[in-house]
This record gives sequence, C-alpha cells and structure tokens, in this order.
Amino acid sequence: MNYTKMVPGVGGERYVPYHARTGNESIVYFTRDLSPEGLQKIYRRVCGGLTGKVGVKLHTGEKNGPNIIPREWVKHLIHEELPEAAIIETNTYYEGDRYTTEQHKETLKVNGWTFCPVDIMDADGTVMLPVKGGKWFTEMSMGKTLPTYDSMLALTHFKGHTTGGFGGANKNIGIGCADGRIGKGMIHSPAPGKQWGVSKEEFMEKMTESTKAAIDYFGKHVTYINVLRNMSVSCDCEGCAALPVVTPNIGITASTDILAVDQASVDLVYALNEKDHKDLVERMETRHGLRQLTYMKELGMGNDRYLLIDIDNNDVRICAKDAVKDVKPFGGEA
Repeated sequence: MNYTKMVPGVGGERYVPYHARTGNESIVYFTRDLSPEGLQKIYRRVCGGLTGKVGVKLHTGEKNGPNIIPREWVKHLIHEELPEAAIIETNTYYEGDRYTTEQHKETLKVNGWTFCPVDIMDADGTVMLPVKGGKWFTEMSMGKTLPTYDSMLALTHFKGHTTGGFGGANKNIGIGCADGRIGKGMIHSPAPGKQWGVSKEEFMEKMTESTKAAIDYFGKHVTYINVLRNMSVSCDCEGCAALPVVTPNIGITASTDILAVDQASVDLVYALNEKDHKDLVERMETRHGLRQLTYMKELGMGNDRYLLIDIDNNDVRICAKDAVKDVKPFGGEA
C-alpha cells in the first residue's frame, strides 16, 4: 500500500456551474421514466460496447434495504437484454450483512437477487490492476474474478453517501470492485495499523484511482447508468438505518462517459428547487464529494461538459433545469 503523505486536491466542497467548465462535451441520455421499461429503453442507447461476458456492477444492499434499485427492474433488464450476464459484487470492509462471503450470500437471498448468477468477486482471492497516472496508488487490489469479464455495466443507484458525499458510478465501481480486505483497506486506511480515517479530498481521490484501474481494464467495453430515485443522503450500505428520503425522484441518466454521467446526475440534483435539494447538496458539499468530479477530469477519465438528450421527447437537447421542471416534491414514492 502507498501511504506516502501527499497534499490532497482542494475544492471538493465547491460546485462548479456548467458555464465555468471547459473542454469537450459527451453524450448523456435522460429519461423521467422510472420503471423497468424506462431502464431498458435507456440501456439500449449506451449498450453498444458491451460484448462477450458481461458483469453488471450493482450495489445489492444490506438486508431489506429500502432504497436499492428494485430487483424487478434489474430482473427485467437482465432477462430481456443480458440473459448471460452476472451481477458482480465484493464483500464489505465494515462488519455487516456482507462482510463475509457466507453472510453476503444470505443477504443476496433476503434481498431477492436470485434470478441470475451473482459473482462475489473476492470470494476466492484478489487481483492487482494497474492505476495509470494516479498520485496515491500504482495498483489497486480488486476481486479476483473481475478480469474474467469482457465488459461491465455499472448500474448505479445514485444517492448520498456518509463519506463520499454522493454515490454515483464512480463510487459503485471504485469501492464496489475493490476487494473487501486489501483494496478497500487501501482506500480507507490513513496509515498502517489504522483501519479508518480517510475523508474529504483524499478519500475522493483514492476511490477515483480505484475506479480508474477498473475502467482502464475494460476500455471501451464499459457503460454507465445512474438511477436517481429514493435518494437518501445515506448510502445503501446503511440498509434500514438510512436516513429518510426527502429529495424528489428525478429519472435515469446514462452514458459511456463516467464523468459525464456522474456530473449530469449531480447537476440534476442542483437544478432542483433549493428546498428539495438542500439535504443532498449539503451532504455532497460537507463531505467534499464534488472532488470526485474534478479529480476524474484531472485523470482524463471523461468530460464534465455534456449534451443532455431527452429520450422521452424525440431526443431534443435539454438543460438540467428543463429536466427537473416538473419534478414533484418527494412524497414517499416506491
């Protein structure tokens, strides 16, 4: 592990508005249709690079977690579009319902992830993948079976996160593909002998370097879908202890650019009325979570400028404000 003391980047508490960004634009697709059909429709816009053996990187959640992507949506997508795919996960670093492989398998049954294979990738060991251009790591420890897949779909429940500020595609991959003992320890441990303590810019950067190791491996054979629904400020790893949802449901974003899909998702939250986005924005900013976005850009992982394409309305280009103008305040939607 690389515990070299470095000066972390700054600015993770500051939101960069679209007009202040520079560089090229990527394509991000958007639908308001939060349903199995909506998920399938937007998947078809970004699936061209998924070939061969596909792993669906999904946060399957702690037991009975109330906010995870509904299993019926995922079941529909896999059965209709990816019948040979497997859900891929790793064990957790914290002691909970998915700490050991045995506990993890039981939790998968409780949460209904039984309709397709689920590969707990670190059940039988780990593999080191190179981190190109990172400042914290030169390699990252991942679940052993990750390189047995030809392609990856990052199917992410976008929400808040206690340490990361928000959990998008970057968190889903960076934490979710790192194995439960070594890789997650490399990200969370501030020094030898200390299990926890990394936060703010350092955490965002380390997590992002882990993500880069995974997506560099897959190259053009990886794609990203974020589901902006039941967005508690708490991650799905908190299960039933997650704080109540107060942010309205927005829709689904998808792209072949990881930075663009996470940036667009953040922009959609910021575009909500202040009273509707207050809690989630506060979580992002107080944890310096926006450093995820600027560091992805620094590492050349994608573009923070994008064309937001409304697939509900003849593929017209819209802005984030247009996308959320008819959003209703959260009222306990399923």
